[in-house]
Amino acid sequence: MAQLSTRETWSRADIQALFDMPFNDLLFKAQSVHRAHFNPNEVQVSTLLSIKTGACPEDCKYCPQSARYDTGLEKEQLMEVQKVLEQAQRAKHTGASRFCMGAAWRNPKERDMPKIIAMIQGVRELGLETCMTLGMLDSAQAAKLAEAGLDYYNHNLDTSPEYYGDIITTRTYKDRLDTLSNVRTAGMKVCSGGIVGMGEEQSDRVGLLQQLANMPVPPESVPINQLVKVEGTPLDHLEDLDPFEFVRCIAVARILMPTSHVRLSAGRETMSDELQALCFFAGANSIFYGEKLLTTANPVAEADLKLFERLGLTPEQRKESKPLFYDATAREQGATATA
Repeated sequence: MAQLSTRETWSRADIQALFDMPFNDLLFKAQSVHRAHFNPNEVQVSTLLSIKTGACPEDCKYCPQSARYDTGLEKEQLMEVQKVLEQAQRAKHTGASRFCMGAAWRNPKERDMPKIIAMIQGVRELGLETCMTLGMLDSAQAAKLAEAGLDYYNHNLDTSPEYYGDIITTRTYKDRLDTLSNVRTAGMKVCSGGIVGMGEEQSDRVGLLQQLANMPVPPESVPINQLVKVEGTPLDHLEDLDPFEFVRCIAVARILMPTSHVRLSAGRETMSDELQALCFFAGANSIFYGEKLLTTANPVAEADLKLFERLGLTPEQRKESKPLFYDATAREQGATATA
């Protein structure tokens, strides 16, 4: 399990002062912090696959997978293990070092765990880091995923505690924090961030980053998502967030969490190359690539690699860890289990 950090605790006033810095000064500070902890010309590359799509009972106002909104999305059952592994192999071939799997659930059911475990073990066998986002986890479920070898668990806080009730009512902020605590206790790494551009104030972006940075151990991976407006969701009419404000969020996240990977996540499909370059300079050093992020569009891998070449960036190589021992028979049983 990760050790507690001895870093300072960030107040809202401290974080607001960073947001208030002149843009050039903020980027210089963020880039200086970034260079002190990372190779500034490497970007960690992940691929995200929806392993179970649609019909989620939650009411997250940004999400096209919610059963409460008519977005034209076709619901799908949990994928078969072999199909997931084929996608993981393809992701590895195109340069991904981490393979993330997401299911539109409130929480995983016990009947689904054999398949989930088989997916984790199979992806690890391919030499990829593993990440999953399956909704809320209790302590027993977190322990099972950790035992299977899951490297990261994603569970975003989404926004500040104050604005959260305007976006989601079917689970509380404490529910999210409890899941992250269960993940940490089980010994897995945490992937947690939020979404900006949902109609929140800058003070809410401050509040979100404060929650993340002041965790006993900050998330190792911090995705900063720009809202993808999907017709049929309650947020499809909002004005776009100022691009410079988005870059400020990246920069402040980098300063607050200097050893975390800050992921330039959803919303890249509509970002110019120039805006993405600014985000990388501000300290973003992780992306998802592939044609989709769960159900929303994302730049294709070829376009990302061309941008990397133009910027002199290279994909970060996975640091190999000792493989976990597991029962191969159990994996085969999981592969044939029903959803």
